[in-house]
Amino acid sequence: MNIPHSYQLFTANGSRELDERTISEFGIDGFTLMEVAGTRAADFILQSIKLDSHGLFICGKGNNAGDALVVARLLSDHSINCTILFISGTDNLSSDCSKNLSLLKNLDLDIEIITSIKEFDRSRTFDFIIDGMLGTGLNSDVCFPYSEIIVWVNKQDSVIFSMDIPSGLSADTGAIHGHAINADYTLAFGTFKQGYFFNDGYQQCGEIIFCELPFPSKFKDSSTFLIDEDWVSEVKLSSFQRKHKYDGGVLYIIAGSEGLTGAAILATRSAWSTGLGGVILITPKGLLEIYEKNLVQIIKRPIGEREDAFFKVDHLEEVKAVLREKDGNLLIGPGLGRNPATIEFIRQLLSSFEGNAVIDADALFAISDDELISKPENAEWILTPHPGELKTLTGLNEIADTDRIQLSSDLASKLKSLIVSKGLPSIVANSNQCFITGYNTRIFSRAGFGDILAGKIAGFWLSENNPELAAISALLDGKQKADNHILASENILEPLDLI
Repeated sequence: MNIPHSYQLFTANGSRELDERTISEFGIDGFTLMEVAGTRAADFILQSIKLDSHGLFICGKGNNAGDALVVARLLSDHSINCTILFISGTDNLSSDCSKNLSLLKNLDLDIEIITSIKEFDRSRTFDFIIDGMLGTGLNSDVCFPYSEIIVWVNKQDSVIFSMDIPSGLSADTGAIHGHAINADYTLAFGTFKQGYFFNDGYQQCGEIIFCELPFPSKFKDSSTFLIDEDWVSEVKLSSFQRKHKYDGGVLYIIAGSEGLTGAAILATRSAWSTGLGGVILITPKGLLEIYEKNLVQIIKRPIGEREDAFFKVDHLEEVKAVLREKDGNLLIGPGLGRNPATIEFIRQLLSSFEGNAVIDADALFAISDDELISKPENAEWILTPHPGELKTLTGLNEIADTDRIQLSSDLASKLKSLIVSKGLPSIVANSNQCFITGYNTRIFSRAGFGDILAGKIAGFWLSENNPELAAISALLDGKQKADNHILASENILEPLDLI
């Protein structure tokens, strides 16, 4: 997929290397990059504040403070009242930061500059606060007096703008180093940092505003991308135009067992809502009556005997015969249960099925039992593990949140499959690229939403014939529900909304 470079995600080290290469190899000096960053930030801030505002600029000693000083200079020149507080004084500032302080003073405006924390009156109030204390290089707990000022800032009613990253937040993991600024806006300079979207990053960063810097695209080599509607809409394939309802194949769903039929119903309705021409639910005959009442417009293919309420190996040949009737994809797993007979049924079926399959829930448990089964040569799989299932698939007892990127990519390579790692954030990984959600995916953790997501992925995959795009589209569909404050159950449990 052709994805704009601006949606790449970088670690702190990757961002630093990009900055250094632009300076040393391309020839744009660091001071110019700082000026561009500060200018883009100032443009946004000017649109977000009133002209009679009074801002507090809290600065450390490094380039993060230099960015804040550029903003202060530009805002002061627009008659914004600015107070500059240097937490540790003005000795030993970085060279670019020092130069920007000199430029600020050359404005000959009445700008208040406080060079000692002891001289700062904490009873004062400000309309907005610029956080220019600590940048992306932080890798240890925040020390005094920065920790004390961060606590004070977070108690203020002011709008808080952080330069590049909230001070105290890890740019790699999104973990808080003791204390961190709780920003309303984070001005991302040149790159999206990985830590924005992991652990505490989502809450601490507030709204992330991307500020483009003149980094040459040839230096941007990250293989991790932020999922965003804008680029997805540009690369999304044209909708498949059917001549009849089975053009492009059908979606077969193998799901449900006694007591777990709700999962099968949710997944089936969700898949049908993507606009497919045909969805066929394969079910043990003992459960048919439940589905006849709840899935009126879905084709049901009962298997086995009337007393059968779960799948078993005896059903294998009958199921295979149904799968051969029409070309199509397979969704397997929601609500199947973990009866040993069902687990063996799943393993044997997936070991021989050479089509496209979305493998979810109990089917993930089945294929990871003892050891991962081998994927048939012509098969293509999408696996959709939640964090616990990812542990089972990888054989690990504990997984750090940020490790899910590499683990998902490694698992994708091992199985030659696509991995959709559910969580905050959710990750779509193949062997070469990862795509990460930049929005609240906690809605996916609600009971039943995994079944809904699996149905969406399976439906979009059949209609668009692109596994990565199918998974991304399904995640964005969930985002739209979250943005509209629509709970999954309120939307998905109404049959008329989906069928």
